[in-house]
Amino acid sequence: MSQFDSVSVVKKANVYFDGKCVSHTVVLADGTKKTVGVILPSSLTFNTGAPEIMECVGGSCRVKLAGESDWKTYSEGQSFNVPGNSSFEIACDEPYHYVCHFG
Repeated sequence: MSQFDSVSVVKKANVYFDGKCVSHTVVLADGTKKTVGVILPSSLTFNTGAPEIMECVGGSCRVKLAGESDWKTYSEGQSFNVPGNSSFEIACDEPYHYVCHFG
């Protein structure tokens, strides 16, 4: 799907790591929340509360999940799963455009 229809958008952006990651929360008609954002070239570590699916919609990144030793590369059209109450390291050499699906 290339777009979300019939959504509400939270106007205030989610800004992390001094602006290296910026996203907006969208709320679908059924109440499901997602974030749509961009990570600029950087290496960052994110902590999760709920499980997440990170869907790449542009660019590419390398990811290492907590407890794993290998980095995996993801690009447009691919996604990776992050368990709840966990973390992941992400490294981007170009802007990485994503949709984060929660739950």
